[in-house]
Amino acid sequence: MMERRRMEAAFLVVVLGHLATALEVPLDLPQPPTITHQSPKDYIIDPRENIIIHCEAKGNPHPSFSWTRNGTHFDIDQDANVNMRAHSGTLVVDISREKADHYEGVYQCTARNSHGTAVSNNIVVRQSRSPLWSKEKIKPIVVQEGVSLVLPCRPPAGLPPPIIFWMDNNFQRLPQSSRVSQSLNGDLYFSNVLREDSRSDYICYARFPHTQTIQQKQPITVKVINQDPVDERKPTFLIPSGLFSVKMVLRGQVLEMECIAEGLPTPEISWTKVSGYLPAKRTSFLHYQKTLRIVNVSESDAGDYRCTARNRHGSAQHTISVSVIAAPYWISDPPRNLVLAPGENGVLTCRASGTPKPKITWAMNGVPIENAPKDLSRKVDGDTIIFTDVQTGSSAVYQCNISNDYGYLLSNAFVNVLSESPRVLTPANKVYQVIKNHPALLDCTTFGSPIPIITWFKESRSSTLDGDPYILHDNGTLEIHVAQARNSGKYTCVAQNSLGNYENHVYLEVKDPTRILKQPEYKVVQRGRSVVFECKVKHDPSLIPIMTWLKDDGELPDDERLVRGPDSLTITDVTENDAGVYTCIMNTTLDHDSASAKLTVVEVTPTPAVDYERPEPPTDLELTDQKKRSVQLTWTPGDEHNSPIQKFLIQYEDLLHHRGHWHNLTEVPGTKTTAHLKLSPYVHYLFRVLALNAVGFSSPSFPSRMYKTEPAAPDENPTGVQGFGTEHDNLVISWKPLSGLQSNGPGLHYKVMWRQNLTDSDWTTVVVSNNSKFVVSGTPTFVPYQLKVQAVNQHGAGPEPATAIGYSGEDLPVAAPENVWSVVLNSTLAEVHWDPVPLKLIRGHLKGYKVYYWRERSLHKHNPHHVQKQILTFSGNHTHGMLPGLHPFSLYSFNVRVFNGKGEGPSSRTKEFETPEGVPGAPTFLVVTNPNLDSLTLEWSPPHDRNGRITGYTLKYQPVNNSNEPGPVKELALSANETSVTLRSLKYSTRYKFYLNAKTDRGAGPAISQEATTIIDEAVASRQVDIATQGWFIGLMCAIALLILILLIICFIQRNKGGKYPVKEKEDAHTDPEFQPMKEDDCTFGEYSDNEDHKPLKGSRTPSNGTVKRDDSDDSLVDYGEGGDGQFNEDGSFIGQYSGKRASRDTGEGHESSEAPSPINAMNSLNSFV
Repeated sequence: MMERRRMEAAFLVVVLGHLATALEVPLDLPQPPTITHQSPKDYIIDPRENIIIHCEAKGNPHPSFSWTRNGTHFDIDQDANVNMRAHSGTLVVDISREKADHYEGVYQCTARNSHGTAVSNNIVVRQSRSPLWSKEKIKPIVVQEGVSLVLPCRPPAGLPPPIIFWMDNNFQRLPQSSRVSQSLNGDLYFSNVLREDSRSDYICYARFPHTQTIQQKQPITVKVINQDPVDERKPTFLIPSGLFSVKMVLRGQVLEMECIAEGLPTPEISWTKVSGYLPAKRTSFLHYQKTLRIVNVSESDAGDYRCTARNRHGSAQHTISVSVIAAPYWISDPPRNLVLAPGENGVLTCRASGTPKPKITWAMNGVPIENAPKDLSRKVDGDTIIFTDVQTGSSAVYQCNISNDYGYLLSNAFVNVLSESPRVLTPANKVYQVIKNHPALLDCTTFGSPIPIITWFKESRSSTLDGDPYILHDNGTLEIHVAQARNSGKYTCVAQNSLGNYENHVYLEVKDPTRILKQPEYKVVQRGRSVVFECKVKHDPSLIPIMTWLKDDGELPDDERLVRGPDSLTITDVTENDAGVYTCIMNTTLDHDSASAKLTVVEVTPTPAVDYERPEPPTDLELTDQKKRSVQLTWTPGDEHNSPIQKFLIQYEDLLHHRGHWHNLTEVPGTKTTAHLKLSPYVHYLFRVLALNAVGFSSPSFPSRMYKTEPAAPDENPTGVQGFGTEHDNLVISWKPLSGLQSNGPGLHYKVMWRQNLTDSDWTTVVVSNNSKFVVSGTPTFVPYQLKVQAVNQHGAGPEPATAIGYSGEDLPVAAPENVWSVVLNSTLAEVHWDPVPLKLIRGHLKGYKVYYWRERSLHKHNPHHVQKQILTFSGNHTHGMLPGLHPFSLYSFNVRVFNGKGEGPSSRTKEFETPEGVPGAPTFLVVTNPNLDSLTLEWSPPHDRNGRITGYTLKYQPVNNSNEPGPVKELALSANETSVTLRSLKYSTRYKFYLNAKTDRGAGPAISQEATTIIDEAVASRQVDIATQGWFIGLMCAIALLILILLIICFIQRNKGGKYPVKEKEDAHTDPEFQPMKEDDCTFGEYSDNEDHKPLKGSRTPSNGTVKRDDSDDSLVDYGEGGDGQFNEDGSFIGQYSGKRASRDTGEGHESSEAPSPINAMNSLNSFV
């Protein structure tokens, strides 16, 4: 009867499972409570800080909270030290008046509203403990050199356990090696001691991580003597003792096994798994191979592990038998919230496993379900609750508790009965931009009860978008796998159920990709030359490109020799330091492209021929046409050395401001010997000229005479004027000062002016000398200012300066983003949205937003909350961002913070989202057991990466012949809870190939394959092996030998008599065309050559193919048979005819062999008739 009920339940699961899916109910709709955050089950607190026990929940109406402590109601109103946070269930315990250990115990939170009650895990609160070391007097240890030694640590028991390490008086870690190492319990082991081990400061420290305190043991003194030298010896184990030990480990935890051996010389340790292989990706070796560590232990890690200690005198072994136990864990996803319309059906499933097998209990609104009010629409069947024809008012929260001796799982899932017309949660008129040939995902996140049906239209709504190239996902997202320009346009999604419909419009823009048309090329250049890397790019005109150059994957050096053009990078006067890989990157807001090229710098190669050299330097420099700001320079070219001069380079030295440094001033073609030079005031010039031909630059000419220009007022003002704050109440005005060449005269100083922007107030002015910044104090926080800096010298002021805008100092933002929500795009990608923080609350330059997100747990496997957070930064005034690389089928939490140049503001309220299922990984293993004649059994384990709820498995198999040609494929659909299957009606002695993959609602995952062969037919094998030992076969062989002997005797008699023997007369009458007469003179058959003299006589056995030829005179076993194929009876004797039909005999004679008869060949011969 029970089995029949289970079959009915399974049928209902299949039929009804698609009618309802877990939905996120908008908070403006009525819904039972959902616990969104709670403290971990094992909660260790710091006794120096207030105790905070978290319990957060959502619901509509907002839930009220209550607590139990050690199983009884905890009345927080009666305890003045305990407060509950507003709109929350979180408890805050003030320990200033009461010790923390007073509040140790088991706490459970209850969140309830008018629609149901949710409960938290049992939270075991314990305070961390870091007790002092017991005082002891430790005597010095005197030990003979070469023997082993153990220094005990024995730290005080703490909560959590302390971290042990050994140090000396100077707080330096003691060196460890394969000879000296620390064990897992903290003791220090010496495989053998050396004289250098003598010291008086072996100190064991215990660090208690929760309170960040360190306790120290009294120092140990070790003195190593060498009075009686110790002989070398083979290894023996210090720990563990004996030849065999056992270890038990929890599934999912870390398995650590250690073997420490003593011996001389120092033994080396190695590890093997006796019954299999060590899992390479999860295995590591610590403490110089003495510790074997396996993380994330699974049942497959159970078995025997052997450690071996070895030196040149021998070895020792120890075997550790590991058994794996398991606290309950989900084998499918935990129960998920159900939203059902009146009259709909649904299922809650709570499926888990463990070792030993866990017990499953159900509760409703925190009350055991057997004590809950009866409901005809609800049926409990083991790990499943089936709801049929639900009605308004039957909303509730159901608790599933799965427990065994090693832990428990508690999951809340509500059933919310609602009637709600559809709504689309995706923002209206949202614009999606994608690059051509990339996927496009258009969201249509909806809610409704009954669940809405999603339909997509484009532009004119002529037809629905449900075929190629469109893919409609279950969550309403429309995917275009390869977007093209023709896919751009307006899209409309319509959500419809029995209560109404709702439509939303979004837009898709398909952009051209960014592509580098001309990539930089590999360059080899001589030192001192110039080089140009080109990087020409094509991009979508609507996207703004930014080109960046990198050198060796880092930023370009800040060097004026490196000149960035719009589509090139030029390096002048190349040096050895310029060698490397240069990369140009073209970025847009949607994509980027990059290309790299290598630059090799070589020394200038000497000119092998005298005919081609650098030119001689110019001579006879003269200055003419001298004016205040210009002069004419003439020169005489030097010898070209058979290579025409391409150009002349004029350089100058400023003896007044920059003595000893030459600067490029201008260039003129190689055909000119005169240059008109524009000059600056207040400079003492020297000029020189260099000539350039195809070989290179000449040496510089001798300098011209000095030419002084008169001082004048500055021609320009400082550049780079900017204002910023280093504190929240100051304004730093900075600028790039003028060079000596730009000063135009002595007494250079700066007139700095500022006033608040958008006001008509007067300018505040100060004069600054010998500086490039000025600090204005006492300013309001982050206020815009107008700034001006004017250059002034003894001959006057520069031109009217331009006005720049700067801001006083920033402070941290005071507000968090509001209206934070998320949209899950697929199983690995989510989009987070928020409202921007008002600029006045940012109190600084908006740098962007940071999204902190972390994976709380997998939806089918409980994980602790202490998970490392990840941060994504979105620069600028973004209001949304993508979170890539998520784990499918997981619960994530996130919050958003705005940040400016000063730092981050407060975080938004933490929100949650769940990623949907993905396709599963391959099953963990697939093995073949119990192979039989026509059947075998396949066993497997579910995938390690389930990525969702496993809905079943697909098994395909096919025979494979000896030529590796596959036969027809058969396919089996298997249920999710099956881990083995027996295949029957297979062919015996046949190789089969099997393919098994798992499925979720998202699709099928990759397959794991295996091969196996069915067992050969034992009866056939028996006949093949035992045929040579049968009595009939021995008798047959004797009869054939006797017949051959008789024929030979007759042949001899006939030859001696010179006449014919009687058999010859029969042979003459034989009609067989292949029959040949026997020669009378040499007793051979007629017309046979000499090389065939050893062929068998007619009537004898042909060993090559097993046929036996006879004529009419031959005696044959056929006379005693019934016809048909030869058979063996039960005692192994032969029944039936010896050979086949005559036609078969004739065919077989064409392949006669000259080898002598043997029992083995006879056996092979008879096999052809079996």
